[in-house]
Amino acid sequence: MHTAVKIAPQYDDGVVHVLDASRSVTVAGSLLSKEQKPAFLTGIKKEYDKLKEDFGNKRSAKAYLSFKDAQQNGAVMDWNNFTPVTPSFTGTKIFEDHDLHEIAEYIDWQPFFIAWEMHGKFPQILTDAVIGTEATKLFNDAKKLLKQIIAEKWLNARGVVGFWPANKIAADTVDVKADSSVIKLEFLRQQIKKTEGQPNLSLADFIAPAEKNYQDHVGAFSVTISGIEQHIKNFEANHDDYNKIILQALADRLAEAFAELLHKKTRIEYWGYVKDEQLSSEQLIKEEYMGIRPAPGYPACPDHTEKYKLFELLGGEKATGIMLTESLAMYPAASVCGWYFANPESKYFGVGKIGEDQLNDYANRKDMAIEDATRWLRPVLE
Repeated sequence: MHTAVKIAPQYDDGVVHVLDASRSVTVAGSLLSKEQKPAFLTGIKKEYDKLKEDFGNKRSAKAYLSFKDAQQNGAVMDWNNFTPVTPSFTGTKIFEDHDLHEIAEYIDWQPFFIAWEMHGKFPQILTDAVIGTEATKLFNDAKKLLKQIIAEKWLNARGVVGFWPANKIAADTVDVKADSSVIKLEFLRQQIKKTEGQPNLSLADFIAPAEKNYQDHVGAFSVTISGIEQHIKNFEANHDDYNKIILQALADRLAEAFAELLHKKTRIEYWGYVKDEQLSSEQLIKEEYMGIRPAPGYPACPDHTEKYKLFELLGGEKATGIMLTESLAMYPAASVCGWYFANPESKYFGVGKIGEDQLNDYANRKDMAIEDATRWLRPVLE
């Protein structure tokens, strides 16, 4: 569907989506044959045109609210009976060379197998009738390499968390008081028409409004696993792609595990809004904890440019060594960042598609040229 809707219309000489490598042989054969190619591409084009038309009809069937109406249908919070928890500190706390052994205890192994195109629940995947043997071998090899990584200190874990006084000052704007300055966080709101009683959510809904005279807070974090480059070069020099890929996947898993660990310590200690939490590893993976940690660029806050503010609050590259690329990806690649929301009503959601009215309002709030706002928000524009 993505090929039919987004890619094929941009190229006149034929685009073919192939499900797997084995089928690419017959496709390539058809394209290389002067006799078969015209009819083959004509058939593909007819199929993709139909898919695109069906997709367009499906989209048009969705109903959207005006941005103003969506704002009036935000989450209803009982602020009169709300007592925000004050973090144990404000400002930032930096973690240098954090214990990898402790971090490894929080690894979610399921995405590790997905990186190898092995789909299934962990640990059940280890006994799967079809891929169980290979999955078990891969798991044992990964644990062996992980043990070596920790024992020989191949990688370095650096992180930072921070908390600041914050209040909502408009429907989708939150003021964060950092030292003597104020940083405005701008959020997007769902605009799709909901069933009766269902709110159109914005992350700003989870921060206490300034008029309630509550001093609420917002938090942020970034973590990174660095030091992988030399070990990658060593594996490449030995033509050991297998362990190279395992190492890269483990670095990603350790970064996510570090984020999980710091979020737990935030809930119990640093912010301390749920000091008596007792959750198993399975419950953590299922996100059964109180509060959320959405990252700029993800469904609840899809604008990557708010990442600039997150990094400014946390101390920028100096704090952890993480650099933001031109496209606002993070380097080292095994890095994770996000906001902390402590409100017990806070939850993960997707903004979904937004209308031109919200685009214009958002660009105005951020003092951003409409062309730039359109470029960054293109994936969510209706």
